[in-house]
Amino acid sequence: MPEMVNHPSHYMSKDGEMEVIDVIEHFTTDIPGIFGFCTGNAIKYILRWPNKDNPVEDLKKAQWYIQKMIDMIEKESK
Repeated sequence: MPEMVNHPSHYMSKDGEMEVIDVIEHFTTDIPGIFGFCTGNAIKYILRWPNKDNPVEDLKKAQWYIQKMIDMIEKESK
């Protein structure tokens, strides 16, 4: 039976070598605040979409977080 709390299969690479949380930690350690949060969530949804029953939903979630960051950056640069 898969471990759905600590190591759910949709958060693991196919070879079981990497977990999404480790990738997020590696790539967001220098991104502060809300941008780190949004980046981490976008990464999460992009990496797990192939393993989900509704992949378009996860891709749209990633798109939402990416658009949020674009909107914030554009607002700051005005």
